[in-house]
Formats: sequence, structure tokens, C-alpha cells
Amino acid sequence: MTIARYSLIAAAVLAMTACGKQEPTKQASQPAAKSDASAPAKSANIIKIGHAAPLTGNIAHLGKDNENGVRMAVDEINAAGGVEIAGKKLKIELISEDDQADPKTATTVAQRFVDQKVSGVIGHLNSGTTIPASKIYSDAGIPQISPSATAVAYTAQGFKTTFRVMANDAQQGKVLGQFAVNKLKAKKVAIVDDRTAYGQGLADEFEKAAKAAGAEIVKREFTTNQETDFNSILTTIKGVKPELIFYGGMDAQAAPLTKQARKLGIKAPVMSADGAQTPEFIKLAGADAEGTYASIPGLPKEQLPGGKEFLAKFKQKFNTEVQLYAPNCYDAVMVMLEAMKKAGSTEPAKYLPALSKVDYSGVTGKIAFDEKGDLKNGAITIYQVKKGKWEIVETVGGGK
Repeated sequence: MTIARYSLIAAAVLAMTACGKQEPTKQASQPAAKSDASAPAKSANIIKIGHAAPLTGNIAHLGKDNENGVRMAVDEINAAGGVEIAGKKLKIELISEDDQADPKTATTVAQRFVDQKVSGVIGHLNSGTTIPASKIYSDAGIPQISPSATAVAYTAQGFKTTFRVMANDAQQGKVLGQFAVNKLKAKKVAIVDDRTAYGQGLADEFEKAAKAAGAEIVKREFTTNQETDFNSILTTIKGVKPELIFYGGMDAQAAPLTKQARKLGIKAPVMSADGAQTPEFIKLAGADAEGTYASIPGLPKEQLPGGKEFLAKFKQKFNTEVQLYAPNCYDAVMVMLEAMKKAGSTEPAKYLPALSKVDYSGVTGKIAFDEKGDLKNGAITIYQVKKGKWEIVETVGGGK
């Protein structure tokens, strides 16, 4: 998914948000005095791993999906007696925190993880929380694997501790822009984004690709990731008669935007990306979801190497369907543990070099990182809502 929760300009990142405060899965202790996090907590048989995502707010369903993916991996490892590292079986302690899809809260959560001397962090969900938190993890030398932050800026900072297990927005935006023009024959395109690091960054990449393919951007508008009334924006867009509307943001806004577009008589298809390619989008948009396009970084869930088994186990364990990023979260945990096993250590400074060289076959497929920490050869899959369900249109890349 994946998608717990801005601006690409550093000074604005902390002021924007992707999507109050809920008790996290395991409540962390109050922040301790700052300390060197180069080594994990001293408990001899425990590996502390942090997880952060929005567990409250309008995309809490995505944050919980991420948490469940991490929890599933942790529970399986612990049920099997732990993970063997340097000849010793170690159990995992998961510390899950609610970053509320808010950059400022995310940095507080990140510092709390540092103070607790976690060995690594799975998260954050949103690009706008992942980016500011990554500086704190980098300063502390703690590896961070995001299962869902797709903004190019995340891994472009030059930090050695940043990794992601899905394709980025440069890849996703390019595929969407080319598909809109070359396959859907849309020559007049309107773009709306939510001004988050994710939404704006994705819209920028889409615009670049659409223009290169020959489209005219007839309108570029923006909103926020908390807005629900898009009538003013859509009325303006209706006047320029676009052949397609692209929305950069999450399902909590994409759904009402789509419904309101249809109510205003706008017939142009709406296109978005992974933030809206969820069961929740169809639930919120209802019949107006029909015909909508969206993409995900990765292969279709059912076509993942370990997809069918994972989806069945996930449903049995949590009594709910996967929303988006849970398989990526599961793999992120396994990749981190694989690096620890290779290095024979849970100490960040010792296993970080092994993490950058990891070659792992997981639920989502082959995972290996380039020099920036981006996933090599990431696939992009495009979907369309047909008869109330997301149906696969095509998959680009990923070795297919």
C-alpha cells in the first residue's frame, strides 16, 4: 500500500499534512533523554522495531492496514520462536505509533523511537511525514524502510538510512501521464492536487509526462488533504471542458471530488494513483466511482508472488481485506530482518551496509535497492473501476 497520510519545499513540508490522537498498538514510554542510537536496547533477547502511520484521522484505514501488515510479520516470526541472528534466537517487540499523517507529529514520533533505541523503523506511510522524520533517523543512524512513501524527494536527500519497497512517483507519474494521453487519448487535461509532498509531487510528475506525450494542461488547481467540498474548483474546471481530470492525493478527497464532478455533469474520467486505489474509495464514491482510473506501485495484489496466500492469511487474522500497502509492510519487516541475519547483528551501524545490498524474494516480489535506497525495477499497475470493483487494465515494468 501502500498509504498511512506537505510540500516538496523543505520549509513548507512541516506545515502541510497528508490526511486526534488514538492510543497506538503499543504505547511507548515518555521520551527519554537524547542518546546515541547506534546500538539497540540492551534487552538480550529482544529486537525493538518501530512502526509509524496515521492510526487516526481520515486515512486511518490505510494506517491500520500498514500496521496490520507489520504486525502479521512480527507475529509470525515470534510464533516460530523468533529470528536467529548470530546463532541466537531473538523475539521482536513492535512499537507502533500514530503520527496522525502530520509532519510535526511524525518528527516527535521519530525522536521517541530514537530515544527508545529501536533497531529500525518501518514507516512512515505518507511522504509528507516520511521526509521530515527521515532526517532524525539519519542523524541517529537508524535504518528506515518506508512501505508506502513514494515522493521522489524522500530518497533524494542523500541519506544512507532511507529505503522504500515500492516504485516512486517519478515512475508512477510517468506511466499515468503516458497512459492518459496514449491510451485514453486525452489531449485536454485538468489537474488537482492536495499540496502534500505526495499529492503535489505526483501531480508534477504526471503533468510532465502528459505534456511530453502531447497533452495540454487546461487547468491546474489545488486543495488540501482535509477538504471535502470541491464544487468551486470543479465549476472552474468544467468551464475549460477537460477530457480527463487527474487528482493527486488520497481516497478521502478523491472520492468526494469524483462524486461532486459527476453531480456537476462533468463526464471526463477521473484518474488518480495509489492513494485512491482502495476499497474505501469505492465505498465512499459509490456508483460515481464507476470508470475511475488509478494506479499502484507494484503488481496486482492477486498476482504478487506470495499474494494469494498472504491475502488469505491476512483476512483470517484481521477479519478484513487488505486496503493497500499491507504486503509491502510485511516485506519491509522481512527485508530488515534479512539484513540483520546477513550482518549477524541488530545494531544499526552493523546491519545497515547489509541492508543496502539486500537481495530478497518476498510477498511482493524481488526486493533490491539502488544507491539511493529506491526499489530497483518497480512495477506500476493501472486499474479501472468496473461494476463496483477495481479491475486490472495493465502492468508496466517489474520484469513482466
